[in-house]
Amino acid sequence: MRVLLLNPPFHPRFSRSQRSPARTKSGNLYYPIWLGYATAAVEQAGHTVRLIDAPAAGLSLVDVIALAGLFAPDLIAVDTSTPSIMNDLEVVDGLRAGLTRPRPFIVLTGTHASALPEETLRRAASVDAIARREFDHTLRDLASALESGLDLQGVTGLTVRQDGEIVATPDRQELKPADLDALPFVSAVWSRHANVASYFYSITPHPQVTFVTGRGCPYRCDFCVWPQVLTGHGYRRRSIDNVVAEFQWVAGRWPGIHIFLEDDTLTVDRKRCRQLAAALIAGGNRIRFTANSRADVDFETLEALKAAGLRMVCVGFESSEDAILEGIEKRLRVEQSRQFVADAKRAGVLVHGCFMVGNPGETRATLARTLDYAQEIKPDSAQFFPLMVYPGTRAFDRAQASGALRSEDWSSWLRPDGTHNTVISRPGLPSAELVAWCNHARRRFYSDPAFIRRKLRQSAGDRSEMYRNLRAARELAGHIFAR
Repeated sequence: MRVLLLNPPFHPRFSRSQRSPARTKSGNLYYPIWLGYATAAVEQAGHTVRLIDAPAAGLSLVDVIALAGLFAPDLIAVDTSTPSIMNDLEVVDGLRAGLTRPRPFIVLTGTHASALPEETLRRAASVDAIARREFDHTLRDLASALESGLDLQGVTGLTVRQDGEIVATPDRQELKPADLDALPFVSAVWSRHANVASYFYSITPHPQVTFVTGRGCPYRCDFCVWPQVLTGHGYRRRSIDNVVAEFQWVAGRWPGIHIFLEDDTLTVDRKRCRQLAAALIAGGNRIRFTANSRADVDFETLEALKAAGLRMVCVGFESSEDAILEGIEKRLRVEQSRQFVADAKRAGVLVHGCFMVGNPGETRATLARTLDYAQEIKPDSAQFFPLMVYPGTRAFDRAQASGALRSEDWSSWLRPDGTHNTVISRPGLPSAELVAWCNHARRRFYSDPAFIRRKLRQSAGDRSEMYRNLRAARELAGHIFAR
């Protein structure tokens, strides 16, 4: 089978694969991580695969149809997100009209289609099926079934249109640790199908390559979309040897590149983190890496990871208010976060802080205290987002039930320029004020003279940090100083 996996065109540099899809103010563009792993699985089964990341390549729908026509796929998988779903369905309509010989089977993947498979299929006459949740092996088995003419009822994890009816096959079991080890390295997929220079994360040196060492997260933050819609709450770990081997593969392919470990929470298993650190050191690792973390990791684990190459942790602080954190099931207290930042600085690990506003209990006073807290703990960088609730999450269900959700027009999840919006309003805090506050907080944080002095010192001591800081500053400047 000839299989096309598509991250479809939308706004320029629209980052569909991040947990809060948007065109970001810092210029971030994430790798299409789950399409990448699916590419690895489908290629491993012997199919001919092409991965097209339209936002990264700057491709229009016309460009994509032309490239797809040359490739002549039998199966097309199109990724989706809630903010882009209406656009994504228009892309599918364009592909269906433009590709008639052979007529490809079109399947949707991603968070929105996985959360609302029946609704999505009812909206989309051009779509044949939805691949729910983790779809690596679902696409692999679908390609093999189509090639062999088998009944698609035998492919688990599908919601499929058959004989005018929408039918769901049984859920697919999550990949086990041995299955994760058996997948080819996604870094090798990027080397064949992507231009690594196209991807930019404002918190990492450039260029960088992204992969995961495990899937799922045992924590139950009510807003977090990946564990609730795609990967589940069980943390399934690749073996230490397998992870170290991918570090070594990357070092051989791109000496000097940076690695971003996109696990929801790498530091869930502190013992494993220390074992990974020891194995990386024993293997002579020289590549620095950044990872997602909880704000409750002990100093010893941070120190061990730092010795192995950890440069920065990306952490969700969310709020300065314990009551708000409890309400969103964060299972974290502010004093833990304060101690964590102190320990990270003592270990020499940079911290990127994520703050999210508009949760239940938010007031103008809590907003002010959260901004004061962000400036007090002095992370290396910070982002301020309004709460964006996605179908399939408890935060969405609660907002819908309470009346805080003011729209279910999915295109309202973005502003006209493709940047983040919120459709959540709280008593005394309409959605427009939450968005405006985030702009205010960003401006105050990044224009603080003390912050600027820290960045100048950092840039003077490290050329890669200087490049990152200059590029991020250039991207942010237009948003920070816009009226």
